Amino acid sequence: MTSGALYGHRKVAVAGVALSDCGRVDDATPYALHAQAARRALADSGLDRSAIDGFASAGLGTLAPIEVAEYLGLRPTWVDSTSVGGATWEVLAAHAAEAIAAGHADAVLLVYGSTARADIKAGRRTSNLSFGGRGPLQFEVPYGHTLIAKYAMAARRHMHQYGTTLEQLAQVAVQTRANAAANPEAMYRDPITVDDVLGGPVIADPFTMLHCCIRSDGGCAVLLVAEDRVQDLAKPPIWVLGSGTAVSHTTMSQWDDFTVSPAAVSGRQAFARAGVRPDEIDLAELYDAFTYMTLVTLEDLGFCAKGEGGAFVGTGRLLRDGELPVNTDGGGLSACHPGMRGLFLLVEAVRQLRGETGPDRQVHRADGALPRLAVASGTGGWFCSSGTVVLGRE
Repeated sequence: MTSGALYGHRKVAVAGVALSDCGRVDDATPYALHAQAARRALADSGLDRSAIDGFASAGLGTLAPIEVAEYLGLRPTWVDSTSVGGATWEVLAAHAAEAIAAGHADAVLLVYGSTARADIKAGRRTSNLSFGGRGPLQFEVPYGHTLIAKYAMAARRHMHQYGTTLEQLAQVAVQTRANAAANPEAMYRDPITVDDVLGGPVIADPFTMLHCCIRSDGGCAVLLVAEDRVQDLAKPPIWVLGSGTAVSHTTMSQWDDFTVSPAAVSGRQAFARAGVRPDEIDLAELYDAFTYMTLVTLEDLGFCAKGEGGAFVGTGRLLRDGELPVNTDGGGLSACHPGMRGLFLLVEAVRQLRGETGPDRQVHRADGALPRLAVASGTGGWFCSSGTVVLGRE
């Protein structure tokens, strides 16, 4: 393993990561959560705010990310607001790393915040059947084809084609909750069983409630810097080794195969650019709005063959002390899910690689050493987009 990915002429490192207050946050605005996470990530890095010359944000403001940058008192000379759903943050991290490597910026802050749960509780946000009634999506709207129904259809196809069972999908939720149990920041920590998952109310066949992500408030931030700044950091750098991005479809009729996500492309790119194989990865942080997402992403990233995801997840492999720890903070199924959760994946991966998550949930290699390699893979829309980032420490 090299000490960083040479996108251009400079290596790129993660300098600071942080969460804002998460879970149930009734007394803060999304802007406040952005600011809280940004301040904490900056403090984690040991750098001064004046070091930031690049900024990336999405999901808030009329002119994102300008509006958020103004709120934070930043005047960046490199900006990005690419928005592709949950994969947004891995895609933005890839863009930021490329910009830093090419010398277009020296320090890029990625920040997100949402009060999705509080807004629902206060009546500030209502549910809808569709993301929109114009463009290609208009042809699906009349059928009441909700976002969750699209994931459910894809899961049913995998079950039909490969014999994947509801019990295997439920194991994803059970093991993710077990990982959350050791995370004091997780919103739900009580253990659950396969029977608990299967016996819950049906949301969209075959998904019951515990197959689906929670709704929370929260924010987080990640600061990326050029290798030139590493000596100024408060903590050892975590290097961005490689990344990949891909999009697939927006209408279900244009999805070639319901059992293959765009992570099959972004993962292959990220691993090739990092110069590592899936079997060298020590832990994986994967977007898990639904249990099926975890299963199919594991297949598409190459951790098991296509169609073998059910058997793979059903053996306890995803636990913190399993063969491939996955979503070690409890993921979107149990820890937090305030909307576009992809940035949280990067925060948890960095914390694990640094060895700073605490004795109850820290991942270790078979020899007892700290993990060396992690992958974060975000999914957007209904498997419409994917961004994958491979991280490593020296």
